[in-house]
Amino acid sequence: MAKRPFQAHQAHQVAPSHSSRGEAVESVHGLRAALAVFARRRDDVLRVAYARSVRGEVGDFGRWAESRRLPFVETTDAELDRLAESTHHEGLCIVARPRRWLSTQELTEALARNRGLAIALDRVRNPYNVGAILRSAAFLGLDAALLGAPAPHPALAPAAVRVAEGAAEHIDLARTTDLGETLARLRSHGIQIVGTDGRSPTSGIGFAFRRPALLVVGHEREGLGDRVRGRCDSVVSIPGSGRVESLNVAVAAGILMAQMKRVA
Repeated sequence: MAKRPFQAHQAHQVAPSHSSRGEAVESVHGLRAALAVFARRRDDVLRVAYARSVRGEVGDFGRWAESRRLPFVETTDAELDRLAESTHHEGLCIVARPRRWLSTQELTEALARNRGLAIALDRVRNPYNVGAILRSAAFLGLDAALLGAPAPHPALAPAAVRVAEGAAEHIDLARTTDLGETLARLRSHGIQIVGTDGRSPTSGIGFAFRRPALLVVGHEREGLGDRVRGRCDSVVSIPGSGRVESLNVAVAAGILMAQMKRVA
């Protein structure tokens, strides 16, 4: 399958887990998330388990798997619970080769070359927030997401992939263990870095985003780290009523990504 226009020439892989034969694998559960893997990188699929309730929605997947002689098994919800280690599998679980990740250099070059838009997550830990942010980013047409470590999972947590509803297959992903250094590199290539902080006097509504740009959202309780904040060209907030202190990070990210996409 052809690479997305934004995707750089090469990509790096991470290995979230391994099969019994020692090969790197990734488990994906959730109907839309798993079907997106089939649609975007089906050659990575190794085996599939599904519930009778979704039989009508996985017909093409099953015919393809049969043609490739890949395991494609109808099973019980209890067995899917076990395979997914979750009751939220939505009737479909797959095991695939790990997704490909851009290096930070590739991300920098691609954003600069294509005047792209991206979002970075500074220690955002809740997989439901990560998944919701990725879903909004893909929906709004951003090009990439950059995940800053440390994170609670060596790659994307399966829950984050499920909550993203397929978005993890429609947006380029990169990771860094030093977000501050990576932001400095991005900035040196002319990429506008805009951080977020509910206490900032600068409103993100109507802010002058310009391409290429990267929005940075911070830890659910602590916000942006000092070093990350110091790499930002600007730090913006979302004006509120004052009745509660702040927005959920995924909600705030969605509002500001929509602003960035509209203005830039």
